[in-house]
Amino acid sequence: MRVSIDEQWLFDETVTMEAESNRRESIGRSTAGLDGVMSIDLGGRGRKIRQKGEIRARSKEELNNRFEAISEFMDGKTHTLVADGRQFGNLRIDSLNVTNERTSGAGITADYEIVYLQLMVE
Repeated sequence: MRVSIDEQWLFDETVTMEAESNRRESIGRSTAGLDGVMSIDLGGRGRKIRQKGEIRARSKEELNNRFEAISEFMDGKTHTLVADGRQFGNLRIDSLNVTNERTSGAGITADYEIVYLQLMVE
C-alpha cells in the first residue's frame, strides 16, 4: 500500500490502515416537568484513523531522520493522507509510537503506529 502525507512519501509499503466510524457527541439534561431526559445533539466529532507499518533504513541515523520527518507533521495543523488512492483530509496527528526496533537484512527496521484524528469527514 502506497501512503503519502501532504504529498510526501515518508512511509514504506508495509502499511495497514484502520478507519473508525464517525462519532457524534450529545449531552443529556433532565428538565422539571419532563419525564425522562432531553438529548442535545452537539454534532459530529470526527473519527480516528490508525496507520500501522514498518520503516526500514540503512542505519540508525537514517531511521531516526525518517521518524523525525514524520514527527514534524505533529504540529496541530491539518494534513491530507493518501493511501492507495483513497484520500483522508483534515487530519491531525495525535500520536506516533515506535516499537520493536531491530536489525533486518542490510539495515534496521522499526514498527510504528500513527493515530490521526479526522476532524471533519468529507
